[in-house]
Amino acid sequence: MAQVVTSRVTRQTVGAIADGAFKVLLGAVYIAGAVPLGRLLGTSAWLMVLSGVALLIGGGIEIRYTGSRSMRTCTWLMLAYDSGWVLTALTGLLMARHGSTAGGELWMGYQAAAPIMFAALLIAAAPAQMTTGTQPDTSV
Repeated sequence: MAQVVTSRVTRQTVGAIADGAFKVLLGAVYIAGAVPLGRLLGTSAWLMVLSGVALLIGGGIEIRYTGSRSMRTCTWLMLAYDSGWVLTALTGLLMARHGSTAGGELWMGYQAAAPIMFAALLIAAAPAQMTTGTQPDTSV
């Protein structure tokens, strides 16, 4: 009897891959628009490019590893990443509201560091347990 290893593609898996694709797209936008976006956010173009590269790397690794890591691990990592993103964005907005010019740098700094941490934790996570099934042996 031959054994077949199967993986199930769920809506959650598709969502995690879409999350990685969004990071890749956002990274490309940051790199392509580094000067005008940096000016808008009050940050330097090099930080925009660095954030863009980090997002490209992090998103690419997320797309690559999502299928081989447990969905629970992926979900927790995405939740932690997105929570930090929201908190950093809100902090940056509050800083700007109080006259600080460092809010954009704080937000972009998070986006330069967090995708790399996300990717490192995803790579380091244990591989998902794949279900094995049996398939009838049709060879004669």
